[in-house]
Amino acid sequence: MRNIQSALVIGGGIAGPATALALHKAGIRATVYEAYSSTADGLGGMLMVAPNGLNALAILGLDQAVSGIGQPIKAMVMADACGKPIMQVPALPGLPDSQLMWRSDLYRVVRGAATAQGIHLEHAKRLVAVHETDTAITATFEDGTTATADVLIGADGIHSTVRKLIDSEAPEPRPDGLLGLGGESDLELPGRTDAIYFVQGKRAFLGYWLQPNGRPAWFANLPSKQYMSTAEARSIPTRDWLTRLGDTYAGDVPAEQLIAHAIPESVLALGSTDMLPEVPHWRRGRMVLVGDSAHAPNHSSGQGVSLAVESSVELARCLRDIDDPSVAFAAYEQLRRQRVTRIAAQAARANQRKAAGPIASALMTLMMRVAVKTFASPEKMFGWVQGYRIDWDTPIQGYAAQEPTRAASAVWEPATAK
Repeated sequence: MRNIQSALVIGGGIAGPATALALHKAGIRATVYEAYSSTADGLGGMLMVAPNGLNALAILGLDQAVSGIGQPIKAMVMADACGKPIMQVPALPGLPDSQLMWRSDLYRVVRGAATAQGIHLEHAKRLVAVHETDTAITATFEDGTTATADVLIGADGIHSTVRKLIDSEAPEPRPDGLLGLGGESDLELPGRTDAIYFVQGKRAFLGYWLQPNGRPAWFANLPSKQYMSTAEARSIPTRDWLTRLGDTYAGDVPAEQLIAHAIPESVLALGSTDMLPEVPHWRRGRMVLVGDSAHAPNHSSGQGVSLAVESSVELARCLRDIDDPSVAFAAYEQLRRQRVTRIAAQAARANQRKAAGPIASALMTLMMRVAVKTFASPEKMFGWVQGYRIDWDTPIQGYAAQEPTRAASAVWEPATAK
């Protein structure tokens, strides 16, 4: 009989149910605990699931369902402030098309699949402490209830409680110097419905795509040195945001037209976009992190959800094949850390371009034109990211190193719980 038979998954967003599904496939029982009392139906903006994310979802049997709710994207077109294309990056041959979708739709599909597999999801279960022995770990929730299993997995996002339980000095998310907004416009634009367009304007970055109904949708990144929460951003009247956006994108093509014809009721103000600095400790005892709780690159990566599902699958694979939790967690981290760190660094460089001023923006646009004509082929730029596949059927072998000896019984609580 295997030593690892059960898991507590903390976090009921996308990563939590995805992790529970991967564990179920590995023969491990999992229950998902969500801090909030309600589901996340209808919440969140648009996201992209890249080919590597679809490959990971295929292991969970969800690639077709996810493709069914998405808009296939076969090309990325990067343009300058005048609307002139700098480069066009086609989909890489042999890979599935990226899928653009609402976060709430992906959440619904993953959560529904978990429920269909008999995985239990509990709400209003805010984790406050854990107690670990040599053979199990017990979670204590804010309502006074407890739950016990062989391991505990933190899939509780960028503001993770589990991350602080593992390491009280773990880094906090930090704003990346941009404000996020999005919306739709009542406007006809030339272009393809299977492409997404990225425009480096004179003062700010904007992305847009043509929806199947022909109406363009867009997202804007406004440089900002001041942090703004989502609540603060939403408290500002839409007309004020549209005025600011209009001033920022004045003279940019087609950004100026998109903002001028924006549908006010469609505008979403998300506040400062966050990134998570590299997390030194992903694991401690019988606890481990997955998804945004361990690695949350900024939005420029286009890889947040895809990396989260990859990590969910790889963690389940390690727990399937390695009986000692500490060794399984070490193997998982070794398989994942280098990849996610490299992608985060690449995204940080892209983010610097988004927040650049007019002069720096013009210089970077020139550099991009040179790169396209010399060394920046799509395969070199994206092949290692999007072509990644997890070999689920191959057993994990070769990991035997033990963690340092720990106490037979330990209790960890976040500072705020004391």
